[in-house]
Amino acid sequence: MGVLLAVFGIVAGLLLDGGSVKQIIQPTAALIVLGGTLGAIMIQFPLHTVREAMGEMRHVLVDTKPLSPDFVEELVGWCLTVRRNGMLALDPHLNDIKDPFLRKSLTFAVDGIAVRELREMMEIDLTIHEEREESVTKVLEAAGGFAPTLGIIGAVLGLIQVMQRMDNVGEIGKGIAVAFVSTLYGIGVANLFFIPLAGKLKIRMRERQVVREMTLDSVISIVEGISSRALRQRLQSYLVEQRAVVAAQAAPEMAVP
Repeated sequence: MGVLLAVFGIVAGLLLDGGSVKQIIQPTAALIVLGGTLGAIMIQFPLHTVREAMGEMRHVLVDTKPLSPDFVEELVGWCLTVRRNGMLALDPHLNDIKDPFLRKSLTFAVDGIAVRELREMMEIDLTIHEEREESVTKVLEAAGGFAPTLGIIGAVLGLIQVMQRMDNVGEIGKGIAVAFVSTLYGIGVANLFFIPLAGKLKIRMRERQVVREMTLDSVISIVEGISSRALRQRLQSYLVEQRAVVAAQAAPEMAVP
């Protein structure tokens, strides 16, 4: 909805000013900006990082919840199993756990690693995840920096074409159009897509990092013998707090007399 609203605002302003959509549809300008930006980020970042950034777009465009009630019930279920049958009872079920961070944490717990060592080892994983996700967001931030510059390059190329064809009046208008539209594409794509997407991706990744930290605390609590009821209440409090924050952001502010 945000993308559509941004594009609608620009197009509506153009039409209200007496312009036409055809004036800003320039394949040459789009090729210069988008192709140049993609090439620049492929030079700066490894290919696997660029692929990860593209794959993470689904988390930005879809309103996903990092912590679901099903995941809470899964943690509570493992806690109940340990309370009834001991930690070794989890061993046959480790391969059935879908979340890799939870599976690894419980595997260390089943192996009998001490709580302090377990926390230290999994905190290394947390740091690695955080650094990898930070590098992914930097791809979009870099694209937001490259796009306006590529727009200027497109403008210069358009002006070069104008200067070389001063004897052909019809070609002068085409060259000027490419020049200005390239700048528009570069600034527009950077400020309406790349930079906002990078900011939202940071929020999504921080939410997932918080869930990992909570998962680690839950596993350590299970090892230390917490009851399933106490663990459920702790995790339910997290869900309630998460919903309250969303409701507070969506609710309009009340006027203070």
